[in-house]
Amino acid sequence: MDFQYVTKVAAELKLREFPVATTAKLLAEGSTVPFIARYRKEATGGLDEVAITAIRDRLLQLQQLDERRRAVLESIEKQGKLNQELKEKIDQAESMAVLEDLYLPYKPKRRTRATMAREKGLEPLAQLIFDQSSGLDPRAEGAKFINEELKVASMDEALAGARDIIAEWVNENSGARAAIRQLYLEKGIFDSKVIKGKEQEGIKFKDYYDWQEAVKTAPSHRVLAMRRGEKEEFLMLRVIVPQLEALTILRDIFLKNDKSNLCAPQMEMALEDSFKRLLSLSMETEIRLLTKEIADGEAIKVFADNLRQLLMASPLGAKNVLAIDPGLRTGCKVVCLDAQGKLLHHTAIFISQSDAERQDAAKTVRELCRQHHIECIAVGNGTAGRETESFVRSLLKEGKSPLPSHIQVILVNESGASIYSASEVAREEFADYDVTVRGSVSIGRRLQDPLAELVKIDPKSIGVGQYQHDVDQSKLKKSLDDVVVSCVNQVGVEVNSASKQLLMYVSGLGPALAGAIVEYRNAHGAFDSREELRKVPKLGDKAFEQAAGFLRIRGARNPLDASGVHPESYGVVESMARDLGVNVPDLMKNMELQKKMDVRKYVTVSVGLPTLLDIKDELAKPGRDPRAVFEPVQFKEGVAKIEDLLPGMELNGVVTNITNFGAFVDVGVHQDGLVHISAISETFVKNPADVLKVGQKVKVWVIEVDSARKRISLSMRKGLTGRDKSKVSVKPKEPPSPPRKELYRW
Repeated sequence: MDFQYVTKVAAELKLREFPVATTAKLLAEGSTVPFIARYRKEATGGLDEVAITAIRDRLLQLQQLDERRRAVLESIEKQGKLNQELKEKIDQAESMAVLEDLYLPYKPKRRTRATMAREKGLEPLAQLIFDQSSGLDPRAEGAKFINEELKVASMDEALAGARDIIAEWVNENSGARAAIRQLYLEKGIFDSKVIKGKEQEGIKFKDYYDWQEAVKTAPSHRVLAMRRGEKEEFLMLRVIVPQLEALTILRDIFLKNDKSNLCAPQMEMALEDSFKRLLSLSMETEIRLLTKEIADGEAIKVFADNLRQLLMASPLGAKNVLAIDPGLRTGCKVVCLDAQGKLLHHTAIFISQSDAERQDAAKTVRELCRQHHIECIAVGNGTAGRETESFVRSLLKEGKSPLPSHIQVILVNESGASIYSASEVAREEFADYDVTVRGSVSIGRRLQDPLAELVKIDPKSIGVGQYQHDVDQSKLKKSLDDVVVSCVNQVGVEVNSASKQLLMYVSGLGPALAGAIVEYRNAHGAFDSREELRKVPKLGDKAFEQAAGFLRIRGARNPLDASGVHPESYGVVESMARDLGVNVPDLMKNMELQKKMDVRKYVTVSVGLPTLLDIKDELAKPGRDPRAVFEPVQFKEGVAKIEDLLPGMELNGVVTNITNFGAFVDVGVHQDGLVHISAISETFVKNPADVLKVGQKVKVWVIEVDSARKRISLSMRKGLTGRDKSKVSVKPKEPPSPPRKELYRW
């Protein structure tokens, strides 16, 4: 880790230098973000995971910029063209764009029109015209460069070649590029058109068939939507600016305001050619990349926030579960799981073929519930999910021996279950079972503990993102991995029951050590203390330091092993107990004694007040789960498919996805509906994520249903019905002042 950037990072993030420097040092030593945030508060001044992650990422960006700077300097020096002035400019470049502008004239390039003109010996002529000496006649000078041997047949050809060279100089001028770049940022316009003949095929992009929007105000979801339409070859997308303004900028930079400047017409032509042929295309590409990067960042942030909420969803807990993966023709796949998620039994039932099969299915479910002491029935919300749910609920009140009333029936979001069932992880876990059994197990386990099960699935397959396949995949993976790591360590992991996939996200572990822990556990039985983790092959002191506080061992000899107190602080707790005349277990059980403790008396050079306050909280609720208590949602009976919906209908729903423009809500019809941002609340909502969370139970009203396009418009504003939909803006807002197209065309 390079510490020379600490001052810069601290200033950018508005943080004090000391905690930034300490954080950088801890990161360089191999500490993880969760460990630093939880167990090194004194060193960082209490920085949270968001701040620590920002420091880590910015330091990495600056390192990458420095690496590129060194490569640029080395390349120019090898060409023998590096002087002190250029070196100083490169050393002072604070962004990749500025650095690349400085490097552009020296960058190896393909054969260009300017290259060919130089080969014809026309660079001296270009320099004469570019210098614009008073009274210089470019036509007379051009005539001197006619050379049949070099294939310069006329004065006009000589001038054209000189202009090609000048155009390239203009394009490579860092000042000109900076000015034109600013114009694109300030006045650039996204211009989207439908490709002729694809109007019907690309109907989902209809909003962008003839659309213009300012670059600086275009929201990320519309930028990504237009780019997807272009990628799928339904739209033609350009980024345009007023040509007259662009040329005025170039004239101000390069054209000498002198009445005796006879080179002005040649310079005018070169400037216009440079902009149209080189600069505009280069800047358009750059702005497209920049806006894509910004849009990616926003989309990834939305995805990461949604994923965090989904992973931190309320767990049902340790209960025996019967899980059903619904199916019509091939039947419903049924599995029984014990309270720890172990597969006890699997079978198939048919509920839609005939009355006889339906009766057999009812008998099977009743018998399995009795035999395995089932406390909850989980039904996947895919095809036939509502029908299966209705069938199971009927068993609670019908027949000679109805199911016990305490059994809950819960519809479970099965997004990604099929991905898991066909994955290497699932094959490793259930080698002797087919994909249908694995999928049912996943549905049941994600009800018991969403976090423990969802970590086995690629986050992109869980269904809480928008345009996740369009954004930068490496940045998406890094961000989502950060979220998973954060959630896993925030909740903590029971080391004796956790899967390898869950353990690998624990601070300091990773796939290899997680696998080693599972192998050791399988060979030697359950761990009886955190200290025993040191016996795991290749799990050294650093890994133990990083991981131990996040690993739980319930029922251990030392009750602190089941808490969030780090082993390095056990001595502090023992001192607290000793001073109160009790042992540690008694102290953990006695709230009155805990209240009497004055933690300030235990402050030392290495243990500060923040750590001591955390310890006190842990003693009060050792190993507590930060997730909320589980509450099921009850969808409206009789509404199981999109055709059952009517405008004005009131429904219960669950938020499944949040975007910048609204929230998607599952109302139990196999197709999520959209609550547009303007229909979320009677008061102004700037960001849906400010008022809604993934997994939140909500009450909604149907505004409009488009069965053909499978679109459902919903409202969380009670008075809004299908007859009042004019009150909701469901289309992108038009730019306030559409630009005059003639200014942007040539």
